[in-house]
Amino acid sequence: MTQPYSLSTPIADVADDPVFGSWGRLIFPVQWAYMSGSTLGSLSLTWYNGVDPAITVDVCNYLHDRTAAGETVFLDIYSDAEKAADPDKADTGLLFFRGDAGARTAIVNAGGGFSYVGAMHDSFPHCLELARRGYNAFALIYRPGAQTACQDLARTIAHLHEHADELDVSMEGYSLWGGSAGARMAAWLGTYGTASFGERPYPRPAACVVNYTGLSEVTGTEPPTYSAVGTSDWIADYRTMQARIRGIKANGTDARIEVFRGLSHGFGLGTGTVAEGWLDRAVAFWEKNAGQTP
Repeated sequence: MTQPYSLSTPIADVADDPVFGSWGRLIFPVQWAYMSGSTLGSLSLTWYNGVDPAITVDVCNYLHDRTAAGETVFLDIYSDAEKAADPDKADTGLLFFRGDAGARTAIVNAGGGFSYVGAMHDSFPHCLELARRGYNAFALIYRPGAQTACQDLARTIAHLHEHADELDVSMEGYSLWGGSAGARMAAWLGTYGTASFGERPYPRPAACVVNYTGLSEVTGTEPPTYSAVGTSDWIADYRTMQARIRGIKANGTDARIEVFRGLSHGFGLGTGTVAEGWLDRAVAFWEKNAGQTP
């Protein structure tokens, strides 16, 4: 595997790398005002803490090497005609982090306050770790806005069900993941289903991973839910999240929350913090509720 990028690589050089074709620009936020830094090592994202430069470089090199090897890494979820009718749909797509052939699927949604998509910290690293565990993981780049984001996630679920055979992935017992705004997307699709957002009805996820978001509603139709949050989160109050998990459990559905003392908003994988290892426990929760190993 080549290592074309380093901490000193300009972000623009990655986004414009010919290996990615036209979709390289979607690796970083389309809404550039929500990011700062000129190199991979200096990347910063609004509302997020702990962006790990080494992980950023690892993700970018992974995407480069898999693409250069001729693997399918980027998937459109809308047709050219749909993009022509709604140009905002040109800023969507799925990045595929391939695991084992025929293994189960995780769909991961980054946050960004429904103003941008913070994938480089809040979904790409998760997908890479899941792929290394054998799962097929997809990071959704969606249109900011609660309704449009959920429509894009519904389309993603539909697309992956319809193309599972050709992608050699399993959608049986799939999971939805998200942090912050992305966590709301996962929770809403898990609760209300694809038909509520313009698609045909498809099976609900076996589990949802809903991290650091202040969603409080409990309808009684939630799927099994794992959550994680810090006590110093100024955006998502951990007590609100604890109350939601209690409500889900009161309805007889499996649910779990981990609360990390002193941790603030948007800790991502939590590398080097008290939250490190939460992803392993979220995977175990998913496996338990999917009823099978990948």
